[in-house]
Amino acid sequence: MPYTVYILYSTKNEKIYIGFTSNLIERFKSHNYLSRESWTVRYRPWEVIYCEYFIDKADAMKRERALKSGQGRNWIHQKIIMEYHCIEFISA
Repeated sequence: MPYTVYILYSTKNEKIYIGFTSNLIERFKSHNYLSRESWTVRYRPWEVIYCEYFIDKADAMKRERALKSGQGRNWIHQKIIMEYHCIEFISA
């Protein structure tokens, strides 16, 4: 079963969310529409701005942790500035 590490971005609130899943479509629906009680509900709508794919769940979890690190968040910050032309950024 393949796993996806993904980054969501809320342009409205300038927030990011980093996660991994085995079903990106259903997880995205959960973040944007279905879930009623989670951190992501407050910052809707979300856009998927980045994905990486893994065969092994442990590798996906390792990459998710790396993206949640300071260096990973700096990389994400630069990606958002370059691709979304944001001036300010508030991390999750």
